[in-house]
Amino acid sequence: QIYNMADGKKQSYKGNKNRETTFNKDVKAKDVRTSNIVAAKAVADAVRTSLGPRGMDKMIRTEGQEDVLITNDGATILKQLEVGHPTAKMLVELSAAQDIEAGDGTTSIVVIAGALLSACQNLLGRGIHPTVISQAFRLCIDKAQEILANMSTPIDLKDRNFLIKSAITSLSSKVVSQHSNILAPMAVDAVSKIIDPENATNVDLNDIKIVKQLGGTMADSELVDGLVFAQGASHKAGGPTYVKNAKIGLIQFCISPPKTDMDNNVIVNDYNQIDRIIKEERAYILNICKKIKKSGCNVLLIQKSILRDAVTVQSLHYLAKMKIMVIRDIEREDMDFVANTLNIRPISNVENFTKDKLGEAELCQELNSGHGNYVKVTGIKNKGRTVTAFLRASNKLVLEEADRSMHDALCVIRSLVKKKAVIAGGGAPEIELSLKLSNYAKELTGVEQYCVREYAQALEIIPTTLAENSGLRPISIVTELRNRHVNGEQNAGINVKKGIISDMYEEDVVQPLLVSHSALTLATETVRMILKIDDIC
Repeated sequence: QIYNMADGKKQSYKGNKNRETTFNKDVKAKDVRTSNIVAAKAVADAVRTSLGPRGMDKMIRTEGQEDVLITNDGATILKQLEVGHPTAKMLVELSAAQDIEAGDGTTSIVVIAGALLSACQNLLGRGIHPTVISQAFRLCIDKAQEILANMSTPIDLKDRNFLIKSAITSLSSKVVSQHSNILAPMAVDAVSKIIDPENATNVDLNDIKIVKQLGGTMADSELVDGLVFAQGASHKAGGPTYVKNAKIGLIQFCISPPKTDMDNNVIVNDYNQIDRIIKEERAYILNICKKIKKSGCNVLLIQKSILRDAVTVQSLHYLAKMKIMVIRDIEREDMDFVANTLNIRPISNVENFTKDKLGEAELCQELNSGHGNYVKVTGIKNKGRTVTAFLRASNKLVLEEADRSMHDALCVIRSLVKKKAVIAGGGAPEIELSLKLSNYAKELTGVEQYCVREYAQALEIIPTTLAENSGLRPISIVTELRNRHVNGEQNAGINVKKGIISDMYEEDVVQPLLVSHSALTLATETVRMILKIDDIC
């Protein structure tokens, strides 16, 4: 209603209600977008200090567990965070997606996404519509992919030294970076053993088994062309621990008295029935052991059973008398790897246990690591294209971090196999993209020009963060870096160890093209998705 000053009467204004409804909707959409951006930026800020070789580590203690986790791997940190906001969860999933696709750059992708959301906040503050921003960001990512392709250098998968340099770059930001000269060659050699460098387009990491064992140091870690079992052999009954010319059987059945499918009680009235049950059990187990011995098997691998005991003390006693080495409790998910390595199939019934179902190896022996026993199988005949990375460390925290770092190094080599090109590291691609996209923005007209310019400025977050985490002056370092790129030095990056700008190829700081390509694409897609959300129901 409005008040008429002429006659002092109130008059109704019909259009006012519709305007108020539209205004409320706009305010709500703006509040939702602001809330989403703030939540996502909080996640990005949480991992930003972990970026780069001089980044900080995070100590994480999950609720209800006494174990402490020390890491600076972005995907691991975010996986442990208890995030409640739906948009913040999107950034956690974004980091996990990068981990699956490229294996490296899990921290960078979240930091880039946070910077792009800050750019969106600035553009929304100027009154630019979210759809227009989203379309402009789509133009940016298409142009960015073209620029990255021009920056990249093709590689040859037979060049072992170059592959090792790429793996060392990915390990330089890890807790175990001082052992990168051990882990990087292991990762390169592991991948080289399971692929054909001439025509390989991908790497199946399931063919590389990482086995961890406490005891010793990282220098004792090795790549085993065979199998390693961390649980050691079962020799309670005095079974062998050293077997030459091993005939290996992989079984999925139990060597223990059978049980009914349902819980039943057997009522025994006298001692004669007890003796009869014991004799029947003994005869049943002995019959199985004789059939195994008859096939010529002298090393027995037994899958872990959840329904009943896979082996009993009595069955171990019989097998020990027959000089058969027993390795028990092999996890169900490891069965395929063991079968592929030995080039045999698991045996599910004792009646099918024949000589042609056995694998052969030159040596199977139990060794001591100082903290426990493990079994090593080497010299496997007709071996499948698999390999085992055996990691050793003096404490659990270092061992767990070495496992994660080894996985990242393997993923980097896989990225190079999938896309055979590398680019310079040290913030070089991001600052080059920022400059080229800023020039590209000048070719555009209207509102898109502002959006592309903001996108370009947001990418400077990576070199800025690298400088901050290294204790350098970010403004002077990024300004010098930008000037070097303007002068045509597209491979110039931040040398965090010396605190100067230098050529990253000369410093051997290189990374797979797929890592940067995937990080930019996934981060931009996620930001565009967040930008289009105007309500949370």
